[in-house]
Amino acid sequence: MTERPPSPAELRRALEAQRLRDNLKRRKAQQRGRAELESAIETDVAPIGPHPVQDVVSIKTKDFQAMPVMSDIWIRDMATKHGMIEPFVEGQKREGVISFGLSSYGYDSRVADEFKIFTNVDAALVDPKHFDPKSFVERQTDVCIVPPNSFALARTVEYFRIPRDILTICLGKSTYARCGIIVNVTPLEPEWEGHVTIEISNTTPLPAKIYANEGICQFLFLKGDQPCEVSYADRAGKYMKQTGVTLPRI
Repeated sequence: MTERPPSPAELRRALEAQRLRDNLKRRKAQQRGRAELESAIETDVAPIGPHPVQDVVSIKTKDFQAMPVMSDIWIRDMATKHGMIEPFVEGQKREGVISFGLSSYGYDSRVADEFKIFTNVDAALVDPKHFDPKSFVERQTDVCIVPPNSFALARTVEYFRIPRDILTICLGKSTYARCGIIVNVTPLEPEWEGHVTIEISNTTPLPAKIYANEGICQFLFLKGDQPCEVSYADRAGKYMKQTGVTLPRI
């Protein structure tokens, strides 16, 4: 006896049932994925000082350990007892100035009164392998004027000594950023020390003022999971113990 083919209504019901089964499978797979992710993440307090809960909170997963950002407690201790930042300013100084000093999870550094302002007067070529001093003019001043769409080098007032298990990164101050003035500093590597040379770009079509001995950038201190095998001091880096505004070296 020949089997009767399914009617259109029966086909629609079968397709709908299959669609519901597929949707149920997808929901179950998504729920399993969320459960595995939630079980993998845990908050871990790593005691590294006299105030373990306040010192650092890191997020752990099965395959990842975040580098904790060090707190004001740790920064103060390292600066006052181990000379990590000299001179060190306790707390934020902000009345009538661009703020500087110790913050919750960083240190706002000041710019010194030494500036090297790039100029095209002598038609010099900027070459990082053969840097020509004719490409800039030097100024020692309380207020530096950076020309439109131009660039200046400066340095921090503070002298830094970075611990072996710390990597330090720098961010610009929002007060300057909102004026189109961009501050760039490459990372301070483990066991590097010196004055930090600061790169200042005026991205606007107008002259811009930089105020010496006031805040210019913020440093954040990231702690590695263990001390590095080879530090900047071990490999005798070319910018080790630099003072003043330091030009490119090869």
